[in-house]
Amino acid sequence: MLKTHSPTPTHTISSPKPKTVSRQQVCLSLIQELQLLRQAMLDREAAMQTELSRLSPKYHESARNLIHYLALRVHDLRPLQERLAWLGLSSLGRSESHVLANLDKVLGILHCLTGQDWLDKSAEEPAGSVSSRRLLEGHSVDLLGAYPLGRPVRIMVTLPSTAATDYSVVRELVEAGMDIARINCAHDDAEVWSAMAMHVRHAAKAVQRSVRILMDLGGPKIRTGEVAPRPPVLRMRPQRDEYGRPYRPYRLGIQSNSQPPGMPDVDGCIGVEDKWLEHLHKGAQIDFSDARGAKRHLLVVHRDARCAIAESVQTAYLTPETLLTIHGADGKKWRSTLAGQIQSQPGALYLHRGDVIRVTRDGIGNGAVVEEGAEDVMVEPAHIACTLPQIIDQVRIGERIWFDDGKIGGFIRHVMDDWLEVEITQAREGGEKLIGDKGINLPDSDLDLPALTDKDVQDLAVVVREADMVGLSFVQQADDVHLLRGHLERLGRGDMGVVLKIETLKGFENLPELMLAAMIGGCAGVMIARGDLAVECGYERLAEVQEEILWCTEAAHMPVIWATQVLETLAKTGVPSRAEISDAGLGVRAECVMLNKGPYITDAIRTLDDILRRMGGHQVKKRSMLRALRSWGGKELASPK
Repeated sequence: MLKTHSPTPTHTISSPKPKTVSRQQVCLSLIQELQLLRQAMLDREAAMQTELSRLSPKYHESARNLIHYLALRVHDLRPLQERLAWLGLSSLGRSESHVLANLDKVLGILHCLTGQDWLDKSAEEPAGSVSSRRLLEGHSVDLLGAYPLGRPVRIMVTLPSTAATDYSVVRELVEAGMDIARINCAHDDAEVWSAMAMHVRHAAKAVQRSVRILMDLGGPKIRTGEVAPRPPVLRMRPQRDEYGRPYRPYRLGIQSNSQPPGMPDVDGCIGVEDKWLEHLHKGAQIDFSDARGAKRHLLVVHRDARCAIAESVQTAYLTPETLLTIHGADGKKWRSTLAGQIQSQPGALYLHRGDVIRVTRDGIGNGAVVEEGAEDVMVEPAHIACTLPQIIDQVRIGERIWFDDGKIGGFIRHVMDDWLEVEITQAREGGEKLIGDKGINLPDSDLDLPALTDKDVQDLAVVVREADMVGLSFVQQADDVHLLRGHLERLGRGDMGVVLKIETLKGFENLPELMLAAMIGGCAGVMIARGDLAVECGYERLAEVQEEILWCTEAAHMPVIWATQVLETLAKTGVPSRAEISDAGLGVRAECVMLNKGPYITDAIRTLDDILRRMGGHQVKKRSMLRALRSWGGKELASPK
């Protein structure tokens, strides 16, 4: 029992409180309010004893702390925080990981300031400032593996498809600093995933450190269906300077139709008849009229036994109907042939603000049908299918719909049996291109979709064999987690780590229930999948949402993976943007940061490694660490003149 008296102040503090209110009165008022908050937390915990009894013992104290935090945050604490700060006390602003302990410490100090007895209540507290860090560290190691040497945050990298056939790709990622390899089961197949996992294990053994594997289930992702391909056209365009003068000709590979398409060191390739190819020699000129009727020429600059290379300094468009004629040195023209092996271009719909598009249950997508005349009349709007046609029965008129990570947006204006009609309201000036296999988001719709698709259930057989943890995509409610756990138990991997991928508004709103459901089994974590989440909640709200997820997961002592578009420009182009460097620095508040694939991914890993090492000395979760500043430390300040 502690008993002290309020010390006499040695100087006057400018108080925001009315002068008629003494410090003693402020303290007594705060004690009353904090006691009410404390009791509300305990009452909430008592009401959830049944739920707590189902959890794994390793998560019991973390779950209690989460319940306390949620009970605390139903109140607007800002007025109370102002008065606590005025007294120089903790304002509860960094209490996520040890809510009751922090509140009790403040109550204890207030009792001392008012000369009242205070009984130590640490036995009632699920976690303190030190033990809470140990809980989070333990849960993080269980799921994500040991902390990398000298860096407080792990780095996860999505493996490209080439990681299955080229071991050196994986070895480079591991040597650059990858701690966790992510395999996306929405792409490739079981054979490819197993090959990737094998290469990860071999690379980890070679560098003598642990590298864990996360396999993400595809989940019930709503995507656009196939779009009718565009006509096969090969555009030959030389590179030009600012005056329009060609400084690098277009290099066209010419080979036999009997050979597989493709040649190295060329910009494009076509196939021709064997007999025609025999007449081709270095220095020969090839004449043709391109798809627009423009007269064009190619000059053969290379010829060997198998193929030829010709160059053009004029832009031209080749189709399978284009006739090619060899113009000999003696002025004679040799026989013509058709250009072959020109691939069809991927189908695409071009959408502008004000356009209408139908989302159908099935079929091949196509552009609008227009009757040309003095005034073009649309006979039929553009249409595209979706991969989960049951959504057509579950949406309502007026609800928003987004395509391709929010690049195209609109609202539903008609719902029919086999399609819904959307008016486009969001698109770049000049229009946007929509192709197949792009995401569809319906943030306003109450969708009833399966937590696991039939494909996901089949994929789990490979996941439990190859991975250390599984990502539950588009998780929305606690039953989704229970369903996955049931399948893992059936497959003999009930201990497998589960990562809750928060990428829908409903998933975010149900986050506490999802985490409690995950605590029933083995280790678990949360991924903030900011791509789909931004579309669902609105980009303007994303910063607030991801902050709230960080608070809630810290209260549950559950590790977080900071994902989507981290250093994406650097990974794709080799040059980062200033904004994404700052964004990567915020990743130090998570336990893991995920990078996506790209041609410069090893540069991105090394850059992220450097950022996280630096920021790790300044920030731990929400808490700023006062490491000595090298920039100004020990610097003599000039006296003012």
